[in-house]
Amino acid sequence: MPHTHSRYADMQTWRHDFHRHPELGFEENRTAERVATLLISFGLEVHQGIGNTGVVGILKKGSSQRSIGLRADMDALKIHEQNAFEHCSLTDHKMHACGHDGHTAMLLGAAQYLAEQGKFDGTIVFIFQPAEEHGEGAKAMLADGLFERFPVDAVYAIHNFPSLGVGKFAIRAGSIMAAEDNFEIIVNGVGHHAAMPHLGVDAIVVAAAIVTAMQSLISRTLNPMDNAVVSFTEFITNGTVNVVPGQVVLKGDTRSLTTEVQKHIEVTMERIVSGICESYGAQYTFSYRHNFIPTINTPKESEIAAKVARKLIGVENVITDGSAVMTSEDFGWMLKEKPGAYLLLGNGDKGIGSISLHNPVYDFNDEILTTGADFWIELVQSQLVPNTVETDK
Repeated sequence: MPHTHSRYADMQTWRHDFHRHPELGFEENRTAERVATLLISFGLEVHQGIGNTGVVGILKKGSSQRSIGLRADMDALKIHEQNAFEHCSLTDHKMHACGHDGHTAMLLGAAQYLAEQGKFDGTIVFIFQPAEEHGEGAKAMLADGLFERFPVDAVYAIHNFPSLGVGKFAIRAGSIMAAEDNFEIIVNGVGHHAAMPHLGVDAIVVAAAIVTAMQSLISRTLNPMDNAVVSFTEFITNGTVNVVPGQVVLKGDTRSLTTEVQKHIEVTMERIVSGICESYGAQYTFSYRHNFIPTINTPKESEIAAKVARKLIGVENVITDGSAVMTSEDFGWMLKEKPGAYLLLGNGDKGIGSISLHNPVYDFNDEILTTGADFWIELVQSQLVPNTVETDK
């Protein structure tokens, strides 16, 4: 069944090239140009500048009106790479620490094979997305008319996953990745001399009470079956050694797996802040930003993906009963518009393959390039089967 083993060297070359030249969100000009050039060389119809630096490749065969979307992300992270191998980043403080270089190379390998040898009837929309890391790229492509201009019946994506065995897949129906929201709470008290605390309103005491009270938001206001996280990550004051501050800024991050829990956290958080500030005689401002919505796989497409993965690598290597993970992914915005599924592909559970994402010594495992590309090929050929009567999509 292997389709792309003979193309491994090409995919590895592309991947290493992308890794050497990382680009941040909406700055993927070199990457996008390289992707477009390769797609054109494969014979695809190519559209650039979708959602700023996004690229879309169209491959049609036969006469069927069926269509499928395959998405890879292209952006890197603002991290200084600490590896010493030959394909290390050539740009200080930028690196592919999340494996998007590998995702892009896998999808290019699949596009090359499908253009030359693919047995399918319909249209494949290859989506190379910018700016995933900060949750803006999918929204930008959608705002640019992605699915109106390039319709798909369903859309799929793959992300490598350290700690999962090399080449294994994990997929589940429903939420597979969490929403991520950021909040900022500004507590305004009355600054004063540290020796005369009775003359002011101590913003540190108020802010500390808020941080402490918020620890019960998850454990005492949510159903225990609803996974969620609230983390304070910054505590900033305008005080000094002998000045009790009049202002404290609290910033942080929340994660949740459903839109209902996401909204509950936002509303409850402000209620707690309001009550504590009122009790201490302080004022506050509260802002809450939705960066990522949950990534929610539709049941039918999850089973389709699982079936393809089982055929490719065996039932024992496909996990369908695992837990969701609390990291976030802006592919959720695409799944809000279209049915589809997001899969995790094992980067390895030993050595460099097990090093976590967003780590300065992480590297995508080249061993899984052919697995990912072959999955895309099998998925397309299973869904766009030639010479079949079209039924309900």
